Amino acid sequence: MISGMVMIFVALWFYQSAMKAKLSNVLMWVAIGAVGFFALVWVFQSVNIYILESFRASEGGAGYEAIQGADRKNAGDFLGFSGYLKSLYEELSPSIFSFLAIAFVRLKFITKESFSVANLFSGIKEIFQSIKHSFKTPE
Repeated sequence: MISGMVMIFVALWFYQSAMKAKLSNVLMWVAIGAVGFFALVWVFQSVNIYILESFRASEGGAGYEAIQGADRKNAGDFLGFSGYLKSLYEELSPSIFSFLAIAFVRLKFITKESFSVANLFSGIKEIFQSIKHSFKTPE
């Protein structure tokens, strides 16, 4: 759910950046941004699942999958403060890491600016302002 909303935001961000850069193939870059973000989220979620499964297999030994039925019931791993941190990591890390990778692609291939934190996230404020103004009714 979070990744879907961020993917829409990435598409808007790529559109705005490509229009400012006066590129001729704007929709291609929007598609690259959205599909690239989706693919990276899928990869990072797969990595998180493999990490989780490796922890669970180490707890149960080599026969974990056969004994437990590979049902991924690991509610015990998410109890307490460390459980909350694990849950936050599992939920937010794919979106955050994918967003950073896509921001780098935008910086190097669309805006072609030098690498800095300000340039990496430039244009985000304008998107939120344009979304805010789109809800206002003309008088």
